[in-house]
Formats: sequence, structure tokens, C-alpha cells
Amino acid sequence: MKVKDVMTKSPAFCTPEDGLQAVAKRMCDGDCGELPVVESRQSMKPVGVITDRDITCRSVARGKNPFEMQVSDIMSAPVVTVTPETDIDVCCELLVLRKIRRMPVVDERGRCCGIVSLADIARKCGAGKVGEVVREVSQVAA
Repeated sequence: MKVKDVMTKSPAFCTPEDGLQAVAKRMCDGDCGELPVVESRQSMKPVGVITDRDITCRSVARGKNPFEMQVSDIMSAPVVTVTPETDIDVCCELLVLRKIRRMPVVDERGRCCGIVSLADIARKCGAGKVGEVVREVSQVAA
């Protein structure tokens, strides 16, 4: 099975210049916990990701005002990506290796064309596969 068989196509995204409140609203509206951060709406080249946890832990919990911050202030970079043709087992290995739960998908030109999450894998590959990945991703580093 390939990433293209499980990924969410055309995901919501943001740019480094977007404000955190707008990004948080986009996450709520799209019922998602991570957005790919693209260089620009024209290039669609991923430069990072931002999660709901980033917003909480890197701004609010540190006493910073999220209403005055941009995505570039707290996003995670560099970004790890896969292609639609990547084998799902390879994708899962990357999720485990990087201890992440979602990964942007890029086309042959490097443009963001999707995102693959543990939920996507669970829906298409079953609980056993996602259980293995969750267990490994969630382990605390030694």
C-alpha cells in the first residue's frame, strides 16, 4: 500500500507570516491538529509544520501573547515529508524514527499535495498497524 492510498488530499495549510489566531481557527474549522507551513501560497513548498500543541506549549505556556505571534515564531522546521508513492510501511518507519504523528506529502515538484496522519493509517490499514506506530512514537526517549 502507498501513501496516496491513505493520505488526506489538499490539506489546510498556512504560511510563516500567518497569525496564530487565524491558524488556530483554521485547525478548529478543519478538525485537524497540524497544518503544513508552506513557503508561499504560490510555491506550496513545505518549510515546516505547526501543531495545536506548538501553539499551546511554545506560546501560551511560556507566557507569550499568541495574538501577537506568527507561525514562524513557533513552527517546527525543517519538515519531514513523503511522496504519494512512498510505501506506507516506510512512512510508518519515518513517523516512528522522528516521533511524529503526521507528515506532509509532496508531489514530484515538491509542492504540498496532502498529509498523512495516524488516523489516516488507522482508517485504511487497521488498528494493528497504527497501534504499533503509536506505541513507538509515544515512547519516551532514553
